[in-house]
Amino acid sequence: MDLSIIIPVFNSEPILPSLVKEIDIAFKNKKLKKELIFINDFSDDNSWKTIKHLTNSYSFIKGINLKENYGQHNAIAAGLNHANGEYIIMMDDDLQHDPKYLIEILYELKKGYDSCYVKYLHRKHLLWKKILSYLNHITASYLSGKPVSIYTSSFKGINKEICNKINNDRNFEVFLDWIIVENSKKIQTIEILHRERFKGKTNYNMKKLLILWSNMILKIKPKNKFKKFL
Repeated sequence: MDLSIIIPVFNSEPILPSLVKEIDIAFKNKKLKKELIFINDFSDDNSWKTIKHLTNSYSFIKGINLKENYGQHNAIAAGLNHANGEYIIMMDDDLQHDPKYLIEILYELKKGYDSCYVKYLHRKHLLWKKILSYLNHITASYLSGKPVSIYTSSFKGINKEICNKINNDRNFEVFLDWIIVENSKKIQTIEILHRERFKGKTNYNMKKLLILWSNMILKIKPKNKFKKFL
């Protein structure tokens, strides 16, 4: 298996068919074996029913249905445990991450980078979310010693070795980016255009983001733990 695409899902029933179509188009005429793993994080709508329908329509799609709402990082971790690809890319379910960039992230990983993050151009999030995200980025960089140039976005790719590191982590609360950055010798960042949400409203409100932020800070690695990156 060449590539695994991991997508956590929460209340995105009307978006998923369009997301799959765009991913399928992005890999048209590309000779590689891929799998797309949807992890339904205990959605309130018919997301799981839609995922099951899509698995019947596309042979490369798999679905995981969580019995509780575990949050984005833990849902992704569940998907990583079932990833068979030599390379793995994680992305959101709202089509703000344009599937056309999947190929670019994959190419960077194939060059020998252990992980590849994206930097959003013309970000479409609400102002409060941009501010909170920026504060989170600066705080995490300062406390952990992570280079400020590395923006730990939710649209990212890793190689199989980093995936195994995550799968071997036994912490109850999984914070993917600490594991990824700490274990990557070479990290790449590419610039991409950010899209408007395809339908509906974001599932992250300020309260959820603040809780995630505080939990991440409590679990953060000691400063200067991280290595110098290429």
